[in-house]
This record gives sequence, structure tokens and C-alpha cells, in this order.
Amino acid sequence: MLSVNDLIAGINDKTILNGINVKFDDGKIYAIMGPNGSGKSTLSFTIMGNPEYKINGGKIFLDNEEITRLTPDQRAKKGIFLAFQNPVEVPGVPSFSFLKTAYNTVTGQNLSTYVFNRTVKQKLSELGIDDLLLSRNLNEGLSGGEKKKMEVIQMAVLQPKFAILDEIDSGLDVDSLELIASAINKIHAKISNTIIIVTHYSRILRYIKPDVVYILVNGKIAVEGDSTLADKIDKEGYGWINNESRS
Repeated sequence: MLSVNDLIAGINDKTILNGINVKFDDGKIYAIMGPNGSGKSTLSFTIMGNPEYKINGGKIFLDNEEITRLTPDQRAKKGIFLAFQNPVEVPGVPSFSFLKTAYNTVTGQNLSTYVFNRTVKQKLSELGIDDLLLSRNLNEGLSGGEKKKMEVIQMAVLQPKFAILDEIDSGLDVDSLELIASAINKIHAKISNTIIIVTHYSRILRYIKPDVVYILVNGKIAVEGDSTLADKIDKEGYGWINNESRS
């Protein structure tokens, strides 16, 4: 289980998470929703250990081990993965080489290029994603949809125990959204990992059904529910939440 206890954190001397408590059980799918500025991305980056986000209180645990002060690479080796909302372009770095290095580093293995290439292409075939992306430099010149596919490819290759997908649906057309959602579902079905979908909207949740939905407001979990909670947000927005959380 991944759990966040009384977490106070922020960036640039601004506190964004105000004593947040949330837990993610093994093998379940979660959605974290909330209006702009509610702290969704801050929570994602803080769990991953981004050093720009400062923790001023509280703790993070993974399988009863405190990981609050671990570096991002140490957390990755323990099975935590973050797909970025806006993946960075890395000119001159081939995607295939990046994936191979990441895989060998996280797993501690040293697969040959031949074996790794065969393994990755098989995974992409299963997910219905074209392997031509592997011949491109990492995110360089890629469309928004192609960049999100690269994030999903990384998740498929690294097979993290806990995958945080920060607005993986942003900037996608309907066809790309269906492909990305289908790939995520296939990965989850195969390795039974925990998926944490961070999103403003419920449209991706029409394809990926969450077990639990958390609504984040002002740096705290305001409401918790099942997948029907996302439907309510879709119909009514977030305006009703303050009254609901007080009742």
C-alpha cells in the first residue's frame, strides 16, 4: 500500500497541500479529480520525490516503509512511476536507448539490445501501439498524443507497482484517448498494478473504471466515493463540494 499521512507540501514557498491524507491499495484503480489549483499535480510530484516540491510536514509510506526523503530514482526502483502531463523533449536522445537505460537501471538487470528490442516490440504489439516511436528521439517533435503514448510505453516497459498518470488524457483526441485508455487497461490487467489517474474531467474514466475517486480541494481530500462520483462531477461540476464536505 502507498499512503500519504498529514502531508503538508508546496513549491516556491507556497503551501499547496494542507495536511492531506490518502491511501492507495495494491491492485486498485484510483482517480484523483479536482479544480485547477487544488493540488493534484503537487501531490503527484511530491509522491514521486521531485526536489522542487518541499515537504514541510507529514510522511509518505510504501508498504510500511517511510519513503518521505528518498530521491526520485530510489522511489522508481521501489516501483513508483509518474507519467507527466507535459513530457519534456530531450533532443538527441533516442527513445529506445532511453527506455533500455531506464529499464536496466530500475530493474538492476542488463538486457542485451537484441533481447530488449524483442521484448519491447512484443509489449507494443499487445498494446496496439506502433513501434515507430522507438526510432524517434525522446518526445522530440512529437505531437501531444504521441508524447502521451511514450509515457504509456514507459509504464509498459518498467511495469511499476504504483503508476501515477498526471492528466494523461489532456490534449488527446477521441481516437488517441481510446487507444491510451485501452493500453492502460491491458497493462493493469496483466500485472495487477495500482493505477492513479489524475484528471480534471471524467471522460477518460468512461474507458477506465476507477474503484475509488478522490476529490481534491484546497490541498485536502474533500470527498471520496466510487466511480459514480466522477459522473456527478461531470454533470454538476465542483461547486457543490464545499457544502457536501461540511455536512
